[in-house]
Amino acid sequence: MSRRPASWHVASVVRVRAETSTARRIELDVPTWPGNDAGSHLDVRLTAPDGYQASRSYSVASSGEGTRVVLAVDEVPDGEVSPFLVHDLREGDRLEVHGPLGAFFVWTPSDDPAPVQLIAGGSGVVPLFAMAAAHSESNDPAPFRLLYSVRSPGDVFFGDELRALDGDRLHLDVVYTRAAPPGSTTAPGRLTAESLRAAVLPADREPRVFVCGPTPFVEAVSQWLLAAGHTAARIRTERFGGS
Repeated sequence: MSRRPASWHVASVVRVRAETSTARRIELDVPTWPGNDAGSHLDVRLTAPDGYQASRSYSVASSGEGTRVVLAVDEVPDGEVSPFLVHDLREGDRLEVHGPLGAFFVWTPSDDPAPVQLIAGGSGVVPLFAMAAAHSESNDPAPFRLLYSVRSPGDVFFGDELRALDGDRLHLDVVYTRAAPPGSTTAPGRLTAESLRAAVLPADREPRVFVCGPTPFVEAVSQWLLAAGHTAARIRTERFGGS
């Protein structure tokens, strides 16, 4: 059950800008928003002039109290909602949003010293970025580590923010699957069971693990984690498909 009551809200678009070549960062002001935990999501509902409605779920890149809500939407070809959000949405427009949603795939500060391992595939980094950012602003003692699998440097979400977080409060590992940045000593390639095991916290440290990305990515990573000795009860997953 959600920590805060979910309901429909009218959101005003405050700012939009390119996140990658296929994605857009969207900043909303939602006067009635009750705040949200890191990792939450919401539904966006669009209504056509003929009354046809379509809604899709998107992770929230921001967290905490207040009325500012940040999304980062990647376009899905032939999708009903994401192409409009990426190409047609303008500052000053209004959107209907429903949320905050999600209680299982969230992170909140606690006194639990167990480390946290975040594993993202592509735009699946959005809720994990929210967790890392919230952790950096808290007094939570848990060490944080993020493994981010992405096609190329140009496809990285929240690149500047993640680099700023990398340090004492977050250990960041980026795996490029198609093209590595100039000067990289590691050839691009997909994650494997072996490379994943080498890059994440070991099972004997009993980390809490959050995995988000496309369904095939999440399923493969989950199986590799279990094979490496991580327990299912310590692994939380969130998958996404077309939108």
